[in-house]
Amino acid sequence: MHAVDLIRKKRDGERLSRTELEFLIAGYVRGDIPDYQMAAWNMAVYFRGMDPEEITDLTLIMAQSGDTLDLSAIRGIKVDKHSTGGVGDTTTLIVAPLVASLGVPVAKMSGRGLGHTGGTVDKLESIPGFQVSLEPEQFVSQVNRIGLSLVGQTGQLAPADKLLYALRDVTATVESIPLIASSIMSKKIAAGADGFVLDVKVGKGAFMKTEEDAVELAKTMVQIGQLAGRDTMALVTDMNQPLGRAIGNALEVKEAIRTLRGEGPERLTGLCIELAVEMVLMADIASSRQEARQSVLESLRSGDALHKLRELIEAQGGDGRVVDDPSILPQASYTKDILAGQSGYLQAIDPLIIGMVAMELGAGREHKDSVIDLAVGIELQTEVGDYVHDQTVLARIYANDQSKLEQGARQVLQAFQFSESQPLLQPTIYRKITAQEL
Repeated sequence: MHAVDLIRKKRDGERLSRTELEFLIAGYVRGDIPDYQMAAWNMAVYFRGMDPEEITDLTLIMAQSGDTLDLSAIRGIKVDKHSTGGVGDTTTLIVAPLVASLGVPVAKMSGRGLGHTGGTVDKLESIPGFQVSLEPEQFVSQVNRIGLSLVGQTGQLAPADKLLYALRDVTATVESIPLIASSIMSKKIAAGADGFVLDVKVGKGAFMKTEEDAVELAKTMVQIGQLAGRDTMALVTDMNQPLGRAIGNALEVKEAIRTLRGEGPERLTGLCIELAVEMVLMADIASSRQEARQSVLESLRSGDALHKLRELIEAQGGDGRVVDDPSILPQASYTKDILAGQSGYLQAIDPLIIGMVAMELGAGREHKDSVIDLAVGIELQTEVGDYVHDQTVLARIYANDQSKLEQGARQVLQAFQFSESQPLLQPTIYRKITAQEL
């Protein structure tokens, strides 16, 4: 078997067998197949695609290319939630303790942020003392003890994906849906959960810009999950404006705490409730959707979900007092309010501009090795559909560098568009994709 033959086969639109894909991926991970040949194969996949069984084979091979977690010692059905990334997306910090408080075991590995999208691990590290690395035995033991653990991905989780992702990034093949889907699902499957609730973002601030592409990606990932023997469903959700009002690591932790108190933004709270309901149903701890929803709402109302967040923080070495006193979190030295400067309805808030400004303030990484500032970011004071006057505060910027503060203040106003008439508001959830639908 030779790599060039497999490149030619895919170039001509033929299907690769599992044995052929194993040869290709294993050879690339070992270094026997060079970058230029794998880049050619990536481009062939970009143009020719892959069928569902072929994508599933690729996903499982990538998942098995390194460490895999065995979560069988954890009692109950383990359900993981994954977001494809966006701006102001604090859902994991809210949904994970929420469903854990209801008896859904959550053993979750999360990533770091890159570019304008935030990472759960970075947000957790803004909590003083919080440890994002646990040994596998500690990870499993903690979930059995309190029902929840959130850690960073290990270096040896799906190493084939890390190599392929880096190559796709420099060969204009990132947008291939088979390669995106296998990248996401290989890490999820390697992390050992029994089922997956996927949040596939679409819009200006998301990786997928059109609903058509987002639905195709969602369907592909649900197919992979089902063919791999994992219960999987997806929500296609809006990212044409920031999901929450906070963008930045410590700021998003504060917003998660507010949301678990029942004081969070409506769009963020609403999506978290829907994701939690799907996870509760998948974990088979409610007999109906109505019962699942009532349980989720009661956990928020009673404070059980907030208490579970405190348990998580303290179990992983963090200062649980942040739940009562968020001022313990890192604080920025400078703030500046951005005024509307005109009257009218807010027609749009561009999440990409907001995310890029937050990154340039230091809240995100331009490169994988960039050092981030956990305290800085942006807090929106308004949302699409609001009527504002010239002195209305649209947003507040937090910075530790005065020059970045002034530069960010000039840039962030460009994210806001005004109109004389009230805009038609988009739904937060566009579509639900289930195995039954497929």
